[in-house]
Amino acid sequence: MAVTKIKLVKSTLSKALDYIENPDKTDNQMLISSFGCSYETADIEFGYTLSQARDKGNNLAFHLIQSFAPGEVDYQKAHEIGRQLADAVTKGQHEYVLTTHIDKEHIHNHIIFCAVNFVDHHKYVSNKRTYYGIRNMSDKLCRDNGLSVVVPGKGSKGKSYAEYQAEKTGTSWKGKLKIAVDALIPQVSSFEELLQRLQAAGYEIKPGKYVSCRAPGQERFTRLKTLGADYTEEAIKERIAGKRTRAAKAPKAERKGVNLLIDIENSIKAQQSRGYEQWAKIHNLKQAAKTMNFLTENKIEQYADLLSRIEEITTASEQAGDSLKEVEKRLSDMALLIKNVTTYQKTKPLYEAYRKARNKEKYRAEHERGIILHEAAAKALKAAQIGGKLPSVPALQAEYEKLQEQKESLYADYGKLKKQVQEYDVIKRNIDSILQVEKQPEREKQTERG
Repeated sequence: MAVTKIKLVKSTLSKALDYIENPDKTDNQMLISSFGCSYETADIEFGYTLSQARDKGNNLAFHLIQSFAPGEVDYQKAHEIGRQLADAVTKGQHEYVLTTHIDKEHIHNHIIFCAVNFVDHHKYVSNKRTYYGIRNMSDKLCRDNGLSVVVPGKGSKGKSYAEYQAEKTGTSWKGKLKIAVDALIPQVSSFEELLQRLQAAGYEIKPGKYVSCRAPGQERFTRLKTLGADYTEEAIKERIAGKRTRAAKAPKAERKGVNLLIDIENSIKAQQSRGYEQWAKIHNLKQAAKTMNFLTENKIEQYADLLSRIEEITTASEQAGDSLKEVEKRLSDMALLIKNVTTYQKTKPLYEAYRKARNKEKYRAEHERGIILHEAAAKALKAAQIGGKLPSVPALQAEYEKLQEQKESLYADYGKLKKQVQEYDVIKRNIDSILQVEKQPEREKQTERG
C-alpha cells in the first residue's frame, strides 16, 4: 500500500530540500528527480517563482510523502510511481523535487513542490478535497502497478487491493457471512435454528451479549451486529418472523439505469429460497427490459453489431485519451519554456553586468541568486534546443491559452466516451448472462431427448 500525507513548508525551505536530498537516503543522490528546476538550486528557483505571486502568503512549498509497505515495491518502481504522482498533482505548473528514500524498511517518496505555480503565479490550494484527490491518484497508481491500497474510512491501516475487491464483491469473511445469513433466514423458524444451521455449515458460534461467528480458516470472530443494521440479533429475529425486510441498497450501476443481472448461482443456498428466487426472476426481467430498450434506442440488432460498436467506442476513447496526454505534455513543455524565457530575459542585464565586472567574484557574491537563475534558465533553454533569437513570450502565452482550451474540449470528449465504454460493457455482460440463461433450457431439452 502507499500511505500519503502532505504538510506545509513555511520556513527553511533549503533545509527541507537538503533533508530529502540526503545522499545516505537516496542511494548517493541517484534517486532524485526534478521538474521545472534543478534540484541543486531548487530553493532559489522556488524563491523566484514565489516572488512573482499575486497573493503573498507564508507557504513556501508543500511536502508530500508517499510511503509503501515493506517489501512490496523496489526503489526504481517506487521512484517512477512518485514521479507520476508528482506530475498528476502539479499538472506541469509547479517546480518540484522528488526523492526516494531507501534507508528504512519501507521505501518512501518525498515530493516538495513550490506553493506557487509558474504559469499564472497562483497559489496551490491545499484542503481536504485536494488531499483526497492526491490519495485517490496514489491509490490508482498502486492499483495500476499491482500494489495494495488504503481503504477509505479504515484509518492508516491498509488492505491489499485483492482484499478490498473481495469485500466489495461479497467474498470477504463478512461478505460470506452476510450471504450465508441471508440465504438461511427464509429457511429457518427461529434465531436459534439459524445459528444451528450456520454451525452445521462449518461456522464456529460464540454466544454472549453479542453473538459472533467464525468461518473455517478465519482468524477472528465476527460479531453479527457488525454486518449492518439488518444483522443485529433483534433485526434477524424480525426478518425471520417476516416483520422486517432487508433494506438493500441499489448498486451504483443500477442507479444509473443499467446493472448486471442477478447471479442466482452466486449462492446455492440462496437458490433454495423460493422467495429469493422469485425476486431474482422479477429483477432479471426488469434488467432484461432495460437492456432491450438500450439496444432498441441505439439500433443494435445483432450481437456482432454490439461487438463492433464496443470496439469502435473503445478505440475512440483510447485515441481521445492519447490526444489528451499529448496536449498535456505540450502544455507542460510550453509552460516550462515560458518560465525559462521570461527568467532569462529578466536576469540577462544582471548577468551581462557580471560578465563585464572587473571583480567577478565580488559581483557574483553580491548577486549570486540572480546569476544562478540566469544560468539555470540558459541551461534549460539549451537542453530544449532553443538557440539564437528567443521566442516571443506573448505569442507563447497565446498559444498556451489555445492549447488549454483544446485540452478542456478533449477532456470533455474523453469523459463522455469513457462513460459510454463502461455503459456498453455492462450491457454486454447483461446480454451474455441473458443468452446463457436462455440457452440453458435448450440444453436440458436436448439432454432429455437423448
